[in-house]
Amino acid sequence: MDLSAFHNLVPHECCEKLPGCSISSPPPAHWILISISDLPEEIRSSVGESGSLLLTMALLYTALAALLLVLLLLHLRFPYFVHDVLFFLKGVRLAMRMRKFRSSTPCYTILDRFLDAVKNHPEKKFVVFEGRSYTYSEADRLSSKAARALLHHTELQQGDTVALFLGNEPNFIWVSLGLFKLGCTAALLNSNIRSRSLLHCFTCCGAKTLIAGADLKEAVEEVLPELKQQEVRVFLLGENCPNNEIVNLSEKIDAASDEQLPRSLRSKITMKTPAIYIYTSGTTGLPKAAVINHERVWLASYLQSMSGVCSDDVLYLYLPLYHSAGFLMGLSGAIERGITVVLRRKFSVSQFWNDCRKNNVTVIQYIGEIMRYLCNSPKTDSDRTHSVRLALGNGIRADTWTEFLQRFGDVRICECYGATEGNIGFVNYVGKIGAIGRENPIIKRLTRYALIKYNAETEELVQDSRGFCVEVSTGETGLLVAKISKASPFHGYANNKQQTDKKKLRNVFEQGDVYYNTGDLMKVDQEGFIYFQDRIGDTFRWKGENVATTELADILIMVDFIEEANVYGVKVPGQEGRIGMAAIKLKEGQGFDSSVAYRHVESYLPAYARPRFIRIQEMLDVTGTYKQVKVKMAEEGFNPKSIRDNLYFLDDMKKTYVPMTEDIFNSICNGQLRL
Repeated sequence: MDLSAFHNLVPHECCEKLPGCSISSPPPAHWILISISDLPEEIRSSVGESGSLLLTMALLYTALAALLLVLLLLHLRFPYFVHDVLFFLKGVRLAMRMRKFRSSTPCYTILDRFLDAVKNHPEKKFVVFEGRSYTYSEADRLSSKAARALLHHTELQQGDTVALFLGNEPNFIWVSLGLFKLGCTAALLNSNIRSRSLLHCFTCCGAKTLIAGADLKEAVEEVLPELKQQEVRVFLLGENCPNNEIVNLSEKIDAASDEQLPRSLRSKITMKTPAIYIYTSGTTGLPKAAVINHERVWLASYLQSMSGVCSDDVLYLYLPLYHSAGFLMGLSGAIERGITVVLRRKFSVSQFWNDCRKNNVTVIQYIGEIMRYLCNSPKTDSDRTHSVRLALGNGIRADTWTEFLQRFGDVRICECYGATEGNIGFVNYVGKIGAIGRENPIIKRLTRYALIKYNAETEELVQDSRGFCVEVSTGETGLLVAKISKASPFHGYANNKQQTDKKKLRNVFEQGDVYYNTGDLMKVDQEGFIYFQDRIGDTFRWKGENVATTELADILIMVDFIEEANVYGVKVPGQEGRIGMAAIKLKEGQGFDSSVAYRHVESYLPAYARPRFIRIQEMLDVTGTYKQVKVKMAEEGFNPKSIRDNLYFLDDMKKTYVPMTEDIFNSICNGQLRL
């Protein structure tokens, strides 16, 4: 029988074993994929056991090669496909876990996760603070003592709110855990607020009990008369209280039992029950109390898990515990992972890496300008001598990201985005420098968010002929909005319906829909990476052109003597829009070279984007979470009579920045000097 027709079907070694086979030359390197059963009966019967094995191996190798080819083509066409799938699978696993937590009665909260950690590894270090270590079991006992002291000396009941006015210290953790054991809600007051703001924050959360740190006693005494009028019980931690109207809580805690509290005290807790109130930074007015329920606590705590934090990691936590980054992503995330937390009162540039080395820190958090502060610190030979492998947070600029990696070594930076009260968030799980997150193609099909067109001049949304919003094109800047639904709720602010409604956009894409307005301008590139552009209000319009403050700041800090820059728009009498102004901090030992500054902005910026006024400050104004203050600075304007800092004006005639005088100010205001 002539078998030459099967030349491309079976390997050459098999052909040699077939009777009547006349093929003498080796076959081509490719074969049509077949199985033995596809061959005629007489051929099948003639193929021996050895030939069958060889054919099977050939088919397996071919299939493997085809699979590799498909994966290669997928990688070339979708380079981040594997990252996207793995991230999605992590999300699915966490969603299944959340479903299980909801179904338990009472629901399984972050407190229950802590109590499980106490059972599983009671002697593991939980908190390290100023040379003292506390194990998980010690933390459990101390939180139980705090809970019993409050239970005995107050009339607290499940569902009540207690305001915590504390800095970063272990007592913050023990008391908050103790409140969770009582089924109470903790309102986390910013430790930097005073007087009117303090009273406002305390009142708006509906609390009747205030617990303050010893270092904040004077701030409490300042508003004590008003608190007593509201019949508020005031407790102080850490020292004797000569004021009879303030109770020393530390003494009560020391005398209390550390016996575990019955679960019945929190039997009515659900995932929708408020766990904490976290206050907005107040950059645009008085702080608002964002409602964070137990479900939101879980979701925020999962950032560490999604970022790859393991049970043997050590977290360095210096961010304020009254903020979501510190309490939710930091402390709660550490509890969810069961890891050790190295707690510090405040951020310190000089001690940052020493603390990391001393405590074998492997994970750090950052926010706002923190990473830039580290990069601006004096270089040392030990910059790369540390165990830090992961940094997670938000607010790092692309240039700082690159500089940080070059200087401090192979640290994976996981940039993320999300507002304390928001219903949308992103994670840059790929590590693309400069991006705040990535549009996961799978997750995007399950969630509803969009970038919509926004008119910076009129500060209004762009609408189509039907009155609905218009989505931007890829690469175009737009306002991020997210649909409010059962799956993506927006709980708003405590006892503040007006501000809650203000964050909602209605009839965005169809009649009756409701979206959360993030207030953030963003754009998405061709690869699906998301880039933060500006906050609404931070972008100003001058001479008919939009000016992005963050881009302007990036250009200014390219100047050798400028360390930091905060750009904003200020109003000019008789002029439309806002003109650019920059507050800058000079590098140590450097002076302001007005001619160099002028040449730099002239070279890099169009006329409408150049900052016409420069204000030199020793330290730039930032919030408690290291965000630059813009609204207040814009309101202060450029009047040299009311500003003590050195002010400069860009003089086009002299081609330099000149000291700002009252004559120049008056000439601008009366229109004699045209800008």
